[in-house]
Amino acid sequence: MIIYNVTVKIDNDIHDEWFKWMREKHIPAVMATGYFSEQKMCKVLVEETDGITYSIQYSCDKMDKLNKYYETEAPRLQKEHLAKYESKFVAFRTLLEVLE
Repeated sequence: MIIYNVTVKIDNDIHDEWFKWMREKHIPAVMATGYFSEQKMCKVLVEETDGITYSIQYSCDKMDKLNKYYETEAPRLQKEHLAKYESKFVAFRTLLEVLE
């Protein structure tokens, strides 16, 4: 199992709108691609004054499927996020392999 992890720090002034959009639009759109079997949205427990950080984790059973997602769906979905919240967030992505 591979976990595609997206860590996002969102500015406080846009947080509530972003959170709602993520839960109602973006995450469902990612899941609708059919490449992932489940998702989790976690709040990172750090004290920050300039934003709130989240880890959004998508589970994928094979690396080949994840690579296909990168090729066919990720550019469009990332572009939508950037267009809507440009300069209001920082993000980075990591891959995790579940060992047990």
